[in-house]
Amino acid sequence: MIRSGLLALLLMVGGVQMASAQETVQQRIDSLLPGSQLYLPEGRGPFPVVIQLHGCGGVKKLQAAWAPVARDAGWAVIVVDSYAYRKISTLEAYMTVCLGARLWGRERAGDLFAMMEWARHQGWADPQHIAVAGWSHGGWTAMDAMALKPGDEAARETHLANLPTEPLSGLVGAFLLYPYSGIGSLSAERGMRADVPVEAIVGTRDSVVGGRSNGKRIAGIPKPGAPVNVTVFETATHAFDEADNRDIRMHYDPTLTERARQMYRDFLKAAATRQSPFSASAMLASAPPP
Repeated sequence: MIRSGLLALLLMVGGVQMASAQETVQQRIDSLLPGSQLYLPEGRGPFPVVIQLHGCGGVKKLQAAWAPVARDAGWAVIVVDSYAYRKISTLEAYMTVCLGARLWGRERAGDLFAMMEWARHQGWADPQHIAVAGWSHGGWTAMDAMALKPGDEAARETHLANLPTEPLSGLVGAFLLYPYSGIGSLSAERGMRADVPVEAIVGTRDSVVGGRSNGKRIAGIPKPGAPVNVTVFETATHAFDEADNRDIRMHYDPTLTERARQMYRDFLKAAATRQSPFSASAMLASAPPP
């Protein structure tokens, strides 16, 4: 992810995302589906749905390890690959996305909006109970999705036309692991508009997105209702849950991984009975009288 020492580089390239052509929500759905993975619980449904967003290195084995945790808790899981249709290789991802030169969180939020829209129209899905889980860059994406204003801003930043009036319809919560919240983070700049529980895990030895300082920044992000709940894992590095990681900055910790997965189970269990503030009934109840 973006490091402060790269600020000069970002400014040299304009500090902005690479431009991409606008497409419709259906076109984005059609592009993402071939690379996505779906895990369904036993039974007929409808099931609550959690959308898992990978880190800047792309979809890895850890996503396949986390998906059953949610599925066994009764949730349908959609693992989204944001790189396949964009033809971003692993090397290119590390050289561009991880350095902040391409695909900022606010742009990638379009992938989340598109897959939420797709899920809302599936017979096996409960459209009123959708959650998002994000790792690192995926956490950045989730938070920026909850910061974007519907309408012109969301369309401009995500490069998506004909977005739903409320792209977050059905959202009941976000679970984030070592999320990025530094330079370019829209949510850190102005806060989130979504009044849903947000649970974040940060590690004290995370040299990629920051340790305690990152946790304090995320905990201080303004949002309606309760603030972001940040849990600090002592000694945890970035990607502490990735067993086959070869990066010397990151160390797999099976004990902390199991603790995080139990938190994921508990979070989803509570979210399954929560009403979305963006549901039709909730929005009607909060509307001012005529």
